[in-house]
Amino acid sequence: MMMLTKEKVSQSFEALSEKFGYTNRLQSPKIVKIVVSSGVGKADKVKKQVVESRLARITGQKPSPRAAKASIAQFKMREGDIVGYQVTLRGARMYDFLDKLIHIALPRTRDFRGLSAGALDEMGNLTIGIRDNTIFPEASEEDLKDVFGLAITIVTTAKTTEEAEAFFRHLGIPFRAQ
Repeated sequence: MMMLTKEKVSQSFEALSEKFGYTNRLQSPKIVKIVVSSGVGKADKVKKQVVESRLARITGQKPSPRAAKASIAQFKMREGDIVGYQVTLRGARMYDFLDKLIHIALPRTRDFRGLSAGALDEMGNLTIGIRDNTIFPEASEEDLKDVFGLAITIVTTAKTTEEAEAFFRHLGIPFRAQ
């Protein structure tokens, strides 16, 4: 039987305590939130609606629009124009999305050999760039003409890169072999 990510997070103290010397359950890393974002740039209104509706289907939550912070004449972009959409997942939706990402979406990626350990930052967060939104099962076959990329950031309470990598390996996130 496949163990869910939420159960693995609750067992992370036992798995990582001897390696990192944890004495308290609260010292072990936890997942705080998952941020899924996609940029639309200066796309037309129809393309923006497609990205917004597909992001809502993939994450199960309505995305919030992100406006441009400054005007850039070369890109014909004005301050306040919508340039992307973002969803912040917490709680049960976060764990459901992470299970779907690990067990369904990443294995469906073409030529997937694992994530790079360089995707971890100094604060223990993992950022994954996905070029093709159709790896998620919610993207139906007729939607293949409107393909866009996503950025997925998994925010944790890990204090170092090594701690975060051990935590993510324990969760079952596939990293490339060194």
